[in-house]
Amino acid sequence: MEIDSIERNEKLSPVKLHMTQYLVAVVLVILGVGLWRLQVLGATGWRVLAEQNRIRKVPVLAPRGKILDREGRIIVDNYPSVTCYLLREQQKNLDADLPEIASGLHMTVDQIQAIIKHFQLAAKYQPIPLKQDITPDEQAFVEAHRNELPELETLDEQRRLYPRDGFAAHLIGYVGEVSENDLNQSRYAAYAPGDVVGKSGVEETYDEILRGVDGSRDMVVNSHGKEVGLMGQELAQPGQDLRLTIDLDIQMAAEKALEGKIGAIVAMDPHTGEILAMVSRPTFDPNQFSVRLTKAYWQSIMENPDHPMMNKTIQAQLAPGSTFKVIMTLAGLQENVAQDMHVQCNGGATFYGHFFACDRHHGGVDIHNALPYSCDTFYYTLANKLGIDTIARYATSVGIGSKTGVDLPDEAAGVMPSEQWKLKTQHDKWYAGETISVGIGQGAIEATPLQLARALGGIASGGALQRPHVVFPAELTKDQLSAVQSTYPGSGEKTIPLTPDNWQIITDDMAGVTGPIGTAAAAHLEGVDFAGKTGTAQVMSHTALAMSGRGHNTEPNAWFVGIAPRRNPDIVVAVLWEHGVWGNNSAKLAAQVVTAFVNKQRAKAGNLQKVAEKPAETPAGAGGTAPAAPAGQ
Repeated sequence: MEIDSIERNEKLSPVKLHMTQYLVAVVLVILGVGLWRLQVLGATGWRVLAEQNRIRKVPVLAPRGKILDREGRIIVDNYPSVTCYLLREQQKNLDADLPEIASGLHMTVDQIQAIIKHFQLAAKYQPIPLKQDITPDEQAFVEAHRNELPELETLDEQRRLYPRDGFAAHLIGYVGEVSENDLNQSRYAAYAPGDVVGKSGVEETYDEILRGVDGSRDMVVNSHGKEVGLMGQELAQPGQDLRLTIDLDIQMAAEKALEGKIGAIVAMDPHTGEILAMVSRPTFDPNQFSVRLTKAYWQSIMENPDHPMMNKTIQAQLAPGSTFKVIMTLAGLQENVAQDMHVQCNGGATFYGHFFACDRHHGGVDIHNALPYSCDTFYYTLANKLGIDTIARYATSVGIGSKTGVDLPDEAAGVMPSEQWKLKTQHDKWYAGETISVGIGQGAIEATPLQLARALGGIASGGALQRPHVVFPAELTKDQLSAVQSTYPGSGEKTIPLTPDNWQIITDDMAGVTGPIGTAAAAHLEGVDFAGKTGTAQVMSHTALAMSGRGHNTEPNAWFVGIAPRRNPDIVVAVLWEHGVWGNNSAKLAAQVVTAFVNKQRAKAGNLQKVAEKPAETPAGAGGTAPAAPAGQ
């Protein structure tokens, strides 16, 4: 009886039993829902995560397209390179491994820590480039320590190989890692941190064409991060090769002519606007930028007062000196002012109470000998007759004071003063006395070598001016060409009025410059119709020069713009030799470039007659008023 009583007391009540059953049912439902979410709803996501745990996506960088000259000769190529990366996805104490990594990669711990700090804000999945262009023994170190140092990875790349000694560096440009400032610009919207982009020159302008499309490899890795197999790959698409208008033979002649000097040389085909050569000195080594740029090299460039990074052919804005007299002659003849002008040069003339000096006593000067003599007195007088606004109208019509539209970044516009320009920029009126200096290419006027080449080449071509360019339009699609021209606007193609009689006078006078009485007589080329205009431009006033005591850098800049032949020229060459003293010195440099051009044209035509490599010091024959053999014949 007692036992039955105890069993009845321990028996659960129906209420408690039902509550227990409900509780068990709820737990089972919760577990069932959780399993359903994991196995059904979340199956895809967990499958992806599982794959990511065993598959590593390795980028395959697309090689940039080669850069070729007009005849298909390689200027810029690529070479195979290996870069060591640090993977931060590995769950390891990196600090403990740094001494061993530094030793194997021939670096210091401080260098590695500085690199990691530089990338600390980057996403964890983004590999950090520790060292580029690693050596075979450094590659062997990484391979031998895959298990101990799974955070290290190597990646094969194609790296830029530029010509040595800064050959054509300003024209070609260089490549570098895209910066944070770049990524904030719309044109870099498709780029990501770490991407390599063109930073200047052709590399920058045509980056989208040259860069290609990167691919990838899906590598199977084990729990230690070691690659054990290939799952799949997406092939990289190499960048498009790009053919330039540059002629390597003419480029080499221009490089040699400017060697050891400060300045610029640009050669162009005035018929088409094709740039045949472009040199700026001092130069820089683009190869230094294709790997990690050292602080010492960058500092040496930045501290150089002659600005090695400046492309002086399109960025040096300087007084053009007497080369501007060709434009003055154009204005004077087209305005019917210069035809009957006769000036007695006694070493200068007085205007508005101030004496303006000429470099010598030329005696009687008219339109036919003013340019060969480069008589300042004649052009002072002509400038006073024309006035600044008439001069500015003709100068701007041939592109002085505006960009040419060349397909290169950071072109300068120069300055062409006028009454309106001074009122706008200096809030002051223009004084008549200021016009006198402008007449000889001094004063407020500033031009670039490319502007002068286009202007004088266009005048010698009967008034037809072309847009300069370094890539053949046929190499680009219609949309690409349109995009380039809208990105780099300028005065472009145009034709200015120029009567046949005036055209003949101007071009014959330019031929007289290289004749016996001309300022560039020493640059005469026997058998070549070589014409042009010298220019000697002061870098400071005579008074400031006497007081400066600065030595060499106070010497005048030497200019020359040459054409061959004199009418409808096949080549125009502009030379700026900073502190070269006299324009005839630059004329000799231009003659070297024209010689290379003419000899090449004659060789193509099967003409065995070659121009002497060095310009004759004492020119023979007539003074250039009658046409000689055209260039290339």
